[in-house]
Amino acid sequence: MKYLIFTALAVLTISCNSAQSMIDRTMSRIDYANTITAEELSTHLYIFADDKMQGRMTGEPGQKMAAEYLKNYYISEGINAPKDGEYYQIIPAEYFSRMSEAKPSENVVAFIRGSEKPEEIIVLSAHYDHIGMDEDVIYNGADDDGSGTVSLLEIAEAFQMAVNNGNGPKRSILFLHVTGEEIGLYGSQYYTENPIFPLEDTVCNLNTDMIGRIDPDKADNPNYIYLIGSDKLSQVLHDVSESVAKEYSDLELDYKFNDDNDPNRFYYRSDHYNFAKNNIPIIFYFNGVHEDYHRPTDTPDKIEYELMAKRARLIFQTAWEIANREERITADKL
Repeated sequence: MKYLIFTALAVLTISCNSAQSMIDRTMSRIDYANTITAEELSTHLYIFADDKMQGRMTGEPGQKMAAEYLKNYYISEGINAPKDGEYYQIIPAEYFSRMSEAKPSENVVAFIRGSEKPEEIIVLSAHYDHIGMDEDVIYNGADDDGSGTVSLLEIAEAFQMAVNNGNGPKRSILFLHVTGEEIGLYGSQYYTENPIFPLEDTVCNLNTDMIGRIDPDKADNPNYIYLIGSDKLSQVLHDVSESVAKEYSDLELDYKFNDDNDPNRFYYRSDHYNFAKNNIPIIFYFNGVHEDYHRPTDTPDKIEYELMAKRARLIFQTAWEIANREERITADKL
């Protein structure tokens, strides 16, 4: 209980600090993007990837605390649940068929309703689970995927600020924090099999999984982000992504892992794939693996927060463009 009180107070502090700027109706999309800061990402992540979260293993107490942190943050920001006030999409224990002693878990969901085309849904996803503990050793999962998780919080805050200023997105945005990724992409599979909104109304999925570190192969050129899958189902999505990056970011879009023959098969290894299987256009944002991947040394002190903020701002700008463009993104390469 003490820990839940602590996290609630931390969420309220972050929320109050950011809410002071929610009054300027002249703010542009660049201004909203710039509210995504290294400082706030760091504040979130040091809580979210703390030892008290016990590595966030699916169904375990640490994962439940992490879910509560996400829910409390959305409530504090005035960002609604998608339906009936329910921020949790409950997944029964028996669904986790690969676990010998499975426990129920939950996706965490929040929703910003579109102003003009509310029935068209953009899903922004990140998995918030990790691999837990090995006896007394905690796997904090700061990059995997604490980085994507807290980036979604900051992106949601920026969109909600636009809503509060009367400049909200034309299409709706679902913020989907999935559980069970590390044990088999279960949370995103459950969502696509039991969607809160019809899959035919889902415009695209932008999935963020590990955006806080630098691939050792990119040490000499760290101003990058790997994009996977942007052109697999939709040329329009790929073109929009490219044009947004050119106009609003100086990040290099690196497609190294987008090759169909990539031996790592990253396209199949994160939650976007369950949307792609259903012919929903996707982009997977990724920094690549590093020496701390799936090790207890994946801790918040090793995150490149300024770079992470830059990457999160690119994702925000891409979502903004998709949400507000006249024509809906479609799977035009089927």
